[in-house]
Amino acid sequence: MSVSSNIDLEELVKEDTGSLREPRKFEKVIISLVAIGWVVFQFGLLTFIVLDSARIRAIHLTFATVLAFLCMPLLRRKKIKGFFSFLSARDRIPLLDYIFAALGFYSVMYTVFNFKELTERAGLPSDKDILFGIISIVFILEATRRVIGIAMPVIVILFSLYVLYGSNMPDFLALKSVSMTKFMNQIYLSTEGIFGIPLGVSAGVVFYFVLLGAILEKAGAGKFFIDLALSVFGKYKGGPAKAAIVSSGLTGLVSGSSIANVVTTGTFTIPLMKKVGYPAKKAAATEVAASIDGQIMPPVMGAAAFIIGEYVGVPYIEVIKAAAIPAFTSYFALFFVSHLEASKLGIKGLPAEETPKFMETLKKGFIYLLPIFVLLYELVILRHSPEMSAFRAIIFLILIMLVKHLVNSYKNRESYFLAIKRFSIDLIDGFVTGSKSMMSVALACASAGIIVGIVTLGVGGMLTQIVESISQGNIYILVFVTAFASLLLGMGLPTTATYIVMASLIAPVIVELGGNYGFMVPLMAAHLFCFYFGMLADDTPPVGLGSYAAAALAGSNPIETGLQGFVYHLRTFIIPFMFIFNPDLILHGINSWSFALFIFAMSVIGGFSFASLLQGWLITKNKWYEMPLLLAASLICFNPKIATSLLNLSPDYRYYFYALGVALFIMVILIQKFRIKSSINPIAA
Repeated sequence: MSVSSNIDLEELVKEDTGSLREPRKFEKVIISLVAIGWVVFQFGLLTFIVLDSARIRAIHLTFATVLAFLCMPLLRRKKIKGFFSFLSARDRIPLLDYIFAALGFYSVMYTVFNFKELTERAGLPSDKDILFGIISIVFILEATRRVIGIAMPVIVILFSLYVLYGSNMPDFLALKSVSMTKFMNQIYLSTEGIFGIPLGVSAGVVFYFVLLGAILEKAGAGKFFIDLALSVFGKYKGGPAKAAIVSSGLTGLVSGSSIANVVTTGTFTIPLMKKVGYPAKKAAATEVAASIDGQIMPPVMGAAAFIIGEYVGVPYIEVIKAAAIPAFTSYFALFFVSHLEASKLGIKGLPAEETPKFMETLKKGFIYLLPIFVLLYELVILRHSPEMSAFRAIIFLILIMLVKHLVNSYKNRESYFLAIKRFSIDLIDGFVTGSKSMMSVALACASAGIIVGIVTLGVGGMLTQIVESISQGNIYILVFVTAFASLLLGMGLPTTATYIVMASLIAPVIVELGGNYGFMVPLMAAHLFCFYFGMLADDTPPVGLGSYAAAALAGSNPIETGLQGFVYHLRTFIIPFMFIFNPDLILHGINSWSFALFIFAMSVIGGFSFASLLQGWLITKNKWYEMPLLLAASLICFNPKIATSLLNLSPDYRYYFYALGVALFIMVILIQKFRIKSSINPIAA
């Protein structure tokens, strides 16, 4: 790996974790106190603090805004020397950023400090209210720019200018302008804008899951997941790649960040993949594809998944139910892709002596699975709220960490004081890491909330007309336009922000226009569609930051890695299109376990068929005449309604076509087996 790759990777990780700045010791204490204060506030909300939703959201956003100015320099990439060096200072917090943090604090907290007065004059903001609203938006957007880049603030500004001055646009884009008073009342002084549903979910649910993941990582769970996957799959054909996929899926249970997932698992798995024979580009691309899909892995998924539940108006357990088959199908298909690549390249697994022992690994790290079991028990069995489930899992994990440190001290005959000190350091590090990771989520939710608020000011209706005009009433064109727009937005935005923007703008349009033209698209399917393509943008060239992180670890070209990752991810690209037109894949209206397992089995065969088609290989190299058979098997197993509608048959006949899809896949296997046997024994042929 080149030195430059190391530097690039370090920069990416620091940007992703909100740790670009490494200030002086007393300033680290200040940052730690703010971060710990945020955790204490969030814990208090579930125990002893009673506040209305508007003030909770404002305080939550205040912590994120202040931390952003303390942790991230004004200029992230460019380093300036001389008098203006404070603009890019990383070794200290300059006075300007203390001022920004103070102004950001007061402008966001203005609604909290003046809550009673604002309530009394609801709908009639004063000039002072409008002034602080403008200041608050400016500082929120600046904090957002520092943490997640320029794209989100630019989009917010363009939408704001459009709704304020839309009457000056050309006729086909003209929109009745709103006054500044109405704009600020909607965006700043209500729960329809900045302090809307996305920020409410960030404050009420997401924080606890991000914190759980951060503490688990500090406790050592990441390394355990990797070792566990290697102990099971490392010795088989293409073992390190299969282990990378499984460990990334496990890490994805508690991590909503694809870059963090790449770095956590890829540091170990990419060198092992290269060692057994994978080209650097393919090793990196496998890790990227696996890590990005971690955001769709139930039960935690990415931060956006919690917002889906709020937007669709269903319990989070219903989101998990809907996401389960698509997510596991995607991972099974990627696992199959890694097997096909190993077969094509003649790659074997790791020597048995180089793979961890399963029972030893499980025995050492079983404690890291216990908090996840607690989380699942709380969510699925007891049906407690997601935030309470995550909170109890965190408390359980903290107790485990304490016991672990005390037991280790006892074994090593060290003082218990030293054990408690180490425990406290790990816990504080977890709190600080979790809070820093939440900066991007909270600020993305707040900024996207502005767009959501603007949509309700009249932009939504205009957008519906524009999209309907572009699609010409064709649902297929509409979903392709949505997918393209999500990928385009996702190149500059995190998944959560992309989802919120697309869900507020396009998801209702898909449902409405689909219904107008005879396609009943469930609202859940439309929202998951936007979520998937926002997530897939993480490895879409030329931006794809996940690809840059993996390429830095593998020493490969980032663009080539992104393109290879894109090819691997095509097996995930097809799934959202399938569940838009076949809601069975998201278990819409299905409550039977046996039928759910049947649908899952069919979707896995469909995923395997499509992966084989893309790789040009099943058990040997595909022939041209086998390609249509694999395509047909894939489409039928994913959506047999394609065949029933083409033949004008009742949907009840789809079960016969499921059997046909499976038969086509088996047929290709038998043809290839016969061809292999014939090539070995040409006389018999």
